[in-house]
Amino acid sequence: MDEYISESPLWLLTTHLALLSFAAVGGGVIMLAPDIHRYVVDVHRWTTDEQFAAAYAIAQAAPGPNMLFVTLVGWQVAGWLGAVGATGAVIVPPALLTFVLTRVSSRRAGAVGLFGKAVRNGLAPVSVGLLLAGVWVLFTTTGGGLRESIVVLATLAIMLKTKINPLWLIIIGAVVGIAGLIG
Repeated sequence: MDEYISESPLWLLTTHLALLSFAAVGGGVIMLAPDIHRYVVDVHRWTTDEQFAAAYAIAQAAPGPNMLFVTLVGWQVAGWLGAVGATGAVIVPPALLTFVLTRVSSRRAGAVGLFGKAVRNGLAPVSVGLLLAGVWVLFTTTGGGLRESIVVLATLAIMLKTKINPLWLIIIGAVVGIAGLIG
């Protein structure tokens, strides 16, 4: 019985996501999309590149938290139990860690500021790297070519140089895609 549980997709996915979620504190589980992709697509072949990219795109288009793609991946892997398990696996561990650290830090107010600053300074480059890795994984799994590369770079430039709401860029991208101009 124990061997069956330890090899079930639901158990493997939720334990992997729970461990990953500790690295997502402050940056969100969205930063871990490359490793989640590697685990569910490359290692276990529970989903395809296209299914993963679709789950990610649907979750980003839907209102709500960015981590919704994990719920969709969990559903693809193990149905409703997978959706609930995956969602819980990315919410509960960081919430418990935050609770414990808040309780401990409330007793040592002076050390909290230094510790918090050190954590932020240390995690900033990691967050940028994970975000770029996520972009790369999603770009390569969707078969991006020269035109798609130009669109990605133009979108990035617009986001960095203007104060345009990214939602407008998503809408423009959807219209361009529906019109068949790219892809």
